[in-house]
Amino acid sequence: MQDPQFLRSQDGHVLTFTLNRPQALNAFTATLLAQLRQALDEAADDASVRCVVITGAGRGFCAGQDLSDPLVKPPENAAESPRDIGHILDAYYIPLALRVRSMPVPVIAAVNGVAAGAGANFALGCDLVVAAQSANFIQAFARIGLLPDCGGTWLLPRLVGRARALQLALLGEKLPAAEAQAMGLIYQCVPDDTLAATAQALAQRLSQQPLRAMVQTRQAFDQASLLDFEDALKLEAMTQSQLGFSPDYLEGVTAFLSKRSPKFTDR
Repeated sequence: MQDPQFLRSQDGHVLTFTLNRPQALNAFTATLLAQLRQALDEAADDASVRCVVITGAGRGFCAGQDLSDPLVKPPENAAESPRDIGHILDAYYIPLALRVRSMPVPVIAAVNGVAAGAGANFALGCDLVVAAQSANFIQAFARIGLLPDCGGTWLLPRLVGRARALQLALLGEKLPAAEAQAMGLIYQCVPDDTLAATAQALAQRLSQQPLRAMVQTRQAFDQASLLDFEDALKLEAMTQSQLGFSPDYLEGVTAFLSKRSPKFTDR
C-alpha cells in the first residue's frame, strides 16, 4: 500500500515519483523528505530504471518546507529551545540534493505549479526542468529570514548569473515559468495540458540514450565549473578515455556506420 504523501509509477524504463500532499501544495515534511530519498536510492539500484521524473499532485509542484511540520515549527513557549535549521539541512536536505545530483540516470522535474523555497531549488537541481505555463518559481527564503538552501546558493548564480540570482533571492518575487525559460533557469515551459505528456516523452527519449555518457556529462559540467580551462580539458580527456572503452561507444559507432538505430545498454 502506497503512502499517501508519495506515489510512484513505472512505464517501461521511466519511473515517475509524484509528491502527493496537494492540500499543502506538496510541501516537504520529514516523512516526505525521507521517503523521497529512499525511493531515489532504490531507483539508483534498479537496473530497469533508466530515467526518473518527479512531479507534484494537484496545483503545486512543491511549496518548500512545511513550516507547520515538527521538523521546523517554532517553539510555542519561551522555555523551549529554537529549532536548529542547520541540523535539519544536514539530516534531510543535503542528502536529498546530493542523491539527485549523483543519480546514475537522468532526472527530470515536471513542475506542474508553484515551486517555492526548497521546492524550487530541489527542481533546479534535477538534470532537466520542464514547467507548465502556469507554474512559478519563488525563492521565498528572505521572507522568513533565511537564505536559499537545498543547493540554491550554488545553483542560482551558475544558472542565471550573480545579478539575476541576487534579484531572485533578495526580492523573493514570483518568476513565471516562461520568464524562467527565457533567462535560462529551466529547460522548457509548455502549456499546462501538455506538461505530463511532454515530460514523459522526454524521459522515454533519454531512457534510450547512453546513460553513462549522459551522467558523466553532468558530472563533468559540475566539476568543470570549479576548474580552470586547462584542467577542464584534462578532465574531458580522462572521462572520454573511460567512455571510449564502454560497450555503448562501440554500439553507437557501429550503429552509425551501419545506418541503424543504436541500442544502448550501459548504466
